[in-house]
Amino acid sequence: MSWSPNSWRDFPIKQQPTYQDQELLKKVEAELASYPPLIFAGEARDLKKDLGRVCRGEAFLLQGGDCAESFNAFSGKNIQNLFKLILQMSVVMTFSGEKPVVKVGRIAGQFAKPRSSDFESMGGVELPSYRGDIVNDIDFTEEARIPDPYKLIKAYNQSAATLNLLRAFARGGLADLNEVHRWNLDFIKNNPLGIKYEELSCKITQAMKFIASCGINTANTPQLHQTTLYTSHEALLLNYEEALTKKDSITGDWYDCSAHMLWIGDRTRDLGDAHIEYFRGIQNPVGCKVGPSMGEDELIRLIDALNPNNEEGRLNLIVRMGANKVEDHFPALLRRVKAEGRNIVWSCDPMHGNVEKSSTGYKTRDFDNILTEVKQFFAIHKAEGTVAGGLHLEMTGEDVTECTGSQSCSITAEDLASRYHTQCDPRLNANQSLELAFMVSDFLKN
Repeated sequence: MSWSPNSWRDFPIKQQPTYQDQELLKKVEAELASYPPLIFAGEARDLKKDLGRVCRGEAFLLQGGDCAESFNAFSGKNIQNLFKLILQMSVVMTFSGEKPVVKVGRIAGQFAKPRSSDFESMGGVELPSYRGDIVNDIDFTEEARIPDPYKLIKAYNQSAATLNLLRAFARGGLADLNEVHRWNLDFIKNNPLGIKYEELSCKITQAMKFIASCGINTANTPQLHQTTLYTSHEALLLNYEEALTKKDSITGDWYDCSAHMLWIGDRTRDLGDAHIEYFRGIQNPVGCKVGPSMGEDELIRLIDALNPNNEEGRLNLIVRMGANKVEDHFPALLRRVKAEGRNIVWSCDPMHGNVEKSSTGYKTRDFDNILTEVKQFFAIHKAEGTVAGGLHLEMTGEDVTECTGSQSCSITAEDLASRYHTQCDPRLNANQSLELAFMVSDFLKN
């Protein structure tokens, strides 16, 4: 079948807003299409190569960031804190787990959110659901919930500014391994987890002094001074993605230049729908969420559609079953894919299958359930002789109280109200994320 960046428009589509002014929407889409790309095709190819190493078990993928980026919470400090947290987690897993980490942020484009219902009710009033800042506003008023096409432009501008700062951090010295102590966030430093990280930092500093004495330093080895942080988001709004889809001048292939990696959610992965049609034509590395409703034959057909050439690093299957379902559903899928000889990056999303309502009414996730799903994911791969490739986390570098549990901060249901800042789903805070990184490093080592 022929493909073009807009061929998805001929297919059924789910989870889309209804814009009142279609002419204004077309005008905004045309303006967006005239803007420069946010990423370059060569960067996406580099990520595909790095994910090929993950596929072969030579590296590990850490993909993490906000549940949904916010226009109001946009600040350099928040971006820096997430960047530092990703560096911390990566260095823990690289040093203790003895494996390089491919770093991918859920950032610079993660604005749209799928919803379980088109409408929300409050106090007897029913309004269209909040679908992320790229679509409408979170305020529960009729005016706020009207989809606004101009928000597509604002999302692009915020993404461009975010990417500019991330590249500065990655290349400008903050990622220097001699600065490893500076990555420790202020509110972590004095607790047991921060102290554990400082002890690891001291070992890295000693190692840096040793290799410097051997003539290897940041001046002659760029890998010690800088890093690469790729970007990703769920490509939910295909009109936004189409507008930023560009033909590469070198290869002639089409790339979605809104992010290095895009993924399809569990609610929009139907084989006959628009999202599969769009994704099959772009040459970026792509992902797809795999929930407990996925069947073996369906998964093979999905792999055939998204990775027909069986490329290493092209397709990241993001398993999101839930702690009480992953053992029942995942092994059979894994065995079938292994038997078919498909090259897949398998990563674990322990967040989306473990959402629950707390006794105080807040939507939350329990750290023990998150850890249980991660442990089971690694154990299943070990039993099957396959590669547990990565983690996919909703997390923040801020000191929030949104997920309960963990040894590092022991958040209870009663604590949730104190710093519950998410606009959508609960995120791991910096303490919980770093604690998980130390635990995963043990899995990698073993």
